[in-house]
Amino acid sequence: MKQDHHSHKIFFLAIALSLGATVSLGITRFAYGLLLPPMRADLSWSYTLSGAMSTINAFGYFLGALVTPKIMQRWGAVRVLLYGSLLSSFFMGITGFFLESETLLLQRLLAGIGSAFIFVSGGVLSARLGSILHEKSGFIVGIYYGGTGWGILLSAIIIPIVLQNKQNENHSWTYAWWTLALVCFICTAIILKPMIMLHEMGLDKHPQINTHQSSKFSVYSILPALLGYACFGIGYIGYMTFVILLLKEQGVDKTTITIFYSLLGIFVVASAWIWSNLLEKAKAGGAIAILNGLLGLAAIIPALTNNIVLLFFSGCLFGSVFLSVVASTTAFVRHNLPSEQWTKGISLFTIIFAIGQIVGPTVVGFIADGSGGVEKGLIFSSVVLWVGSIFALKQKQLSL
Repeated sequence: MKQDHHSHKIFFLAIALSLGATVSLGITRFAYGLLLPPMRADLSWSYTLSGAMSTINAFGYFLGALVTPKIMQRWGAVRVLLYGSLLSSFFMGITGFFLESETLLLQRLLAGIGSAFIFVSGGVLSARLGSILHEKSGFIVGIYYGGTGWGILLSAIIIPIVLQNKQNENHSWTYAWWTLALVCFICTAIILKPMIMLHEMGLDKHPQINTHQSSKFSVYSILPALLGYACFGIGYIGYMTFVILLLKEQGVDKTTITIFYSLLGIFVVASAWIWSNLLEKAKAGGAIAILNGLLGLAAIIPALTNNIVLLFFSGCLFGSVFLSVVASTTAFVRHNLPSEQWTKGISLFTIIFAIGQIVGPTVVGFIADGSGGVEKGLIFSSVVLWVGSIFALKQKQLSL
């Protein structure tokens, strides 16, 4: 009975922790894909500028990922996560007060920095939480990253309602930013007590470095996994940035788009159950390779057809896979690095992830502004994802 209670507490904390991912990626980053069509129409943006908004957000994420390990050493993962959540929520809200592209770019940059604070610290905390319940570690890590799906689902429900209710207002999309910021603040308030519990359990402490073990870890030893993950960052973000815009251009109605994005979010949440065994058993680069390959399939479908059944399949497959690629890197770090190096390993993967996200939207937007349209941009994304799958297959398990 006591063991069951302990397990339930771990799962409760993992679910609470997942609300950090809800804020950091689910809303702060991916709500933009739904808001891009009305913003682009209202502000007369090119595809390149539309992609640049995602690029600058990813650059902020990159900057945040660079400094997060140092900040965590000083303040602890829990405090960094909570401060990051407050910052992201704040910058989400003030996005709705500006129309100038230069100012909006700055807001997206700052929101990206806050997102990285949350995501890196949350990834470390989920890995440490998983180490307590070792036999379910892949599932617990998956729960954390699957929290992104709650943000996608909430965005899919909230944004159309707000846009509909404010359709007669100037710049109706600004109200959606304010509403989503309020949701982010609510999530932050909900996780406050569980984060204090994690702190009291000692999961906030930075482990002492074992010099003997640390000397065995080099970037070169995990280079294939890093290259595979960089390709993931480049490839997936083009889909998440432009797929809603593409569906609108293909004449897909608003209700169908809401269902599409909601299903994507639901399958992100379900991914913790779908791929937990793979995350636990794949010690080398196999999980990253398999998931990248499936993601490439999901990404290319909207570029080839507007058949509604296939579009829904694309959204469900993409949702079930893409955050599991992120989770697979945390699982890889857990399997291959000593615990005192988990922060370094997760941060390194996060930096690579951010670099990929910087490149992806700009390239896809540039392609879309040319003769190819968004369809060719998504084909590019798919090819990059498949190249990443090949890289990841070359990653061997480390013998530490």
